[in-house]
Amino acid sequence: MLFRKEIVIGLPIIVILLSVFGAYLYLPKNADKRSVKIGVVLPLSGDFETYGRYGVQGAKMAVDEINKAGGVLNGRRLELIIEDNKTDPNIAVKQIRKLIQEDDVIAVMGPVSSSARDAMTKVARQFKTPLLYGISYEGNRYDRYLFCYSPIPDHVITPLVPFMAKNYGPSFYIFGYDYVWPHEMAEAIKREVKKSKCEISGVEFTPFGIKDFSSSLKKIRESGADVLMLILPGPDGFSFIRQFNKAGMRKHVKIVAIAAEETYLHALPPEELEGIIANVHFLSSLESKEAKSFVARQKKMFGDNTIVTYSTESHYGLIMLLQKAIEKVGTIDKEKIIDAMENLTITVGNGPVTMRKDHHMNLNMIISEFTAGKLIAKKNIGLVIPGNQKK
Repeated sequence: MLFRKEIVIGLPIIVILLSVFGAYLYLPKNADKRSVKIGVVLPLSGDFETYGRYGVQGAKMAVDEINKAGGVLNGRRLELIIEDNKTDPNIAVKQIRKLIQEDDVIAVMGPVSSSARDAMTKVARQFKTPLLYGISYEGNRYDRYLFCYSPIPDHVITPLVPFMAKNYGPSFYIFGYDYVWPHEMAEAIKREVKKSKCEISGVEFTPFGIKDFSSSLKKIRESGADVLMLILPGPDGFSFIRQFNKAGMRKHVKIVAIAAEETYLHALPPEELEGIIANVHFLSSLESKEAKSFVARQKKMFGDNTIVTYSTESHYGLIMLLQKAIEKVGTIDKEKIIDAMENLTITVGNGPVTMRKDHHMNLNMIISEFTAGKLIAKKNIGLVIPGNQKK
């Protein structure tokens, strides 16, 4: 009796196990529904927090849109694991190691500063994981594991110097932070100034955290420069612009703020920004269909008062390039994804752009100007194809 009872009880269990096993045999090839994780190491505090904050907004919207459309690989969701590196390269290195070794991400997005990027690239190479970089930088950094959706000197400086010389005068003064990116941008400016048969009237670099720029302003005024190439983004740059205006220098010198974007509009009143020139690959004020759509979707997700910048657009674009590569190869094998990202073209906020074999972008650039409380297009340069960054 006991034996028969055991058989009766055991039969349903056997049937269930066989059903489960049978279902497993007929699962589609990509039926693993675990999320595909992407790490983010960006400054959400510190000197460059605005670039990080609005970059994260771009990445979040891309992931949200991809997941709502069905995810990747027959239904796997993308998941962002976000870390704040506090604008500190040492923290950034620890975070990328943690994301790769503990969180098992297939790629890492970030950072902002050049020193953090160079340090993180070494880790990305060590663990053979793509590093997705979306900030303006000095160029000439090629690595198999680094992908740059970034304006570099060929995009920014090469068209800008002759434009400024023609419209504002031939004498240039360079003033920037004392670290890698401003130094290398300064060298690019010098090369283009020489090509344009203009002159450099002065070069100066300053530490972070300077409160009083009066001595530097005096040097700029006495140099007789027509154009000031300001490589000082973030709070120090805002402070410099305030003091520049207070010193009455706007009528004497035209400012070009390298890497300036729409966050400046929330940091300074319109009258203090009036006339400052920038050169970027995306403006939230663009009238094109894709730009209007991109800005509208950002505002729907993050509120009507949100800021939409080139950093927002580039970080969104990097996620879209990654998604397109995953679908192209049908796997999350990192090496195959890296190969597939090369030569991909997408349209995000300002026309078609392409990730090249040297892991840099062909970008549509716009010389723009702060005018009446907006950053608006002054000259649409169009598609800029930089030199081969592998060299």
